[in-house]
Amino acid sequence: MKVQVLQENLQRGLAIVGRAVATRATIPIISNVLLQTEEGKLRLAATDLDISIVAWVGAKVDEPGATTVPARLINDFVANLPAATVSLEAPASGRQLRIECARNDSTINAMDPADFPRIAEIRDGVAVKFDPKALKRAIERVEFAAATDDSRPVLTGVHLKSDGPRLTLAAADGFRLAVADIQLEESPAEAIEVIVPARALRELSRLIGDSNLPVEMRINPQRSQVLFEWDEVQMVAQLIQGTFPNYNQLIPAQFNTRMIVDVDEFKREARIAAIFARDGSGIIRLIMTPGEGGMPGQLTISARADEVGGNEGKLDALVEGDASRIAFNSRYLQDVLNVLGSGRVALEMTSPSAQGVFRPVDENGVPEPGYVHVVMPMFVQW
Repeated sequence: MKVQVLQENLQRGLAIVGRAVATRATIPIISNVLLQTEEGKLRLAATDLDISIVAWVGAKVDEPGATTVPARLINDFVANLPAATVSLEAPASGRQLRIECARNDSTINAMDPADFPRIAEIRDGVAVKFDPKALKRAIERVEFAAATDDSRPVLTGVHLKSDGPRLTLAAADGFRLAVADIQLEESPAEAIEVIVPARALRELSRLIGDSNLPVEMRINPQRSQVLFEWDEVQMVAQLIQGTFPNYNQLIPAQFNTRMIVDVDEFKREARIAAIFARDGSGIIRLIMTPGEGGMPGQLTISARADEVGGNEGKLDALVEGDASRIAFNSRYLQDVLNVLGSGRVALEMTSPSAQGVFRPVDENGVPEPGYVHVVMPMFVQW
């Protein structure tokens, strides 16, 4: 293999595929990145066997070939090279890579590319195209609610289900539930219902960044793998097998108390309360009081720890229905507020021991379509 490529392009490609490199590799070669010529370009690939990422970089190919080198080493090395043309050369055996750039001349020991795991190419199956900004927004609003432990594998993923031109993403960890909708330009050729690892979608969201190019999702006919493709980049992930819980029954249809408040103000007071909550079992208490005589209602946010002290903050709020109170885990409360952006949020509830439902709303208090978040309460002594 003999290739010439610009340092900035090579660095960008390595940074992209580096997201899939195994950190604790049981097989040494999956700590490597594959460099391979393909149709006049340099193909970079990495995998941890659950997620695989491929990126193509424009290059001048003098001799075709392939090799694999330690991902961390080549990534750090290329990132520190000057902005110039980088020459990559490897013998037919692919066991050593020579890198020349400006006045730098280095060699890196390599491994046989024939031993690198094959990355699936999904050409058949149902396909959907997304607006990148809508997809990124939906992912960011749900993926954090997925479980992080493997005791129930289906909960470590995000459930994707189509209903005509609407695709619904849902994640739950047993204590909270996040549901977001994406409106598609057209309905998929066949119904979609799969569970994608939350980590895969998290990496996808990071990699999409500010791209304006459409993202295509393709699911193989066996419903075992999913491919995301955009802008000379591909990601392949293994789908999670199993049945996702029926989460619709967790979203109450009615409420006794509804409180509407400014998101930024709520977020600020929640952050302040969280400082005290971390020494008090992570509990933040909310008290909602309706207004009287034309006065606005009030939201009181408090936290206390016996050994540290306590804090209480008050916000003007529109409170409909009965006065009520509820307590949440501080991290869960801050997580949902952080993904809502600015604007206003409604909190709906039936009792202190029942789930709280968060919905973004407009200036008139009308729920914005496409997102709902449910959090189970903490049981406390008031």
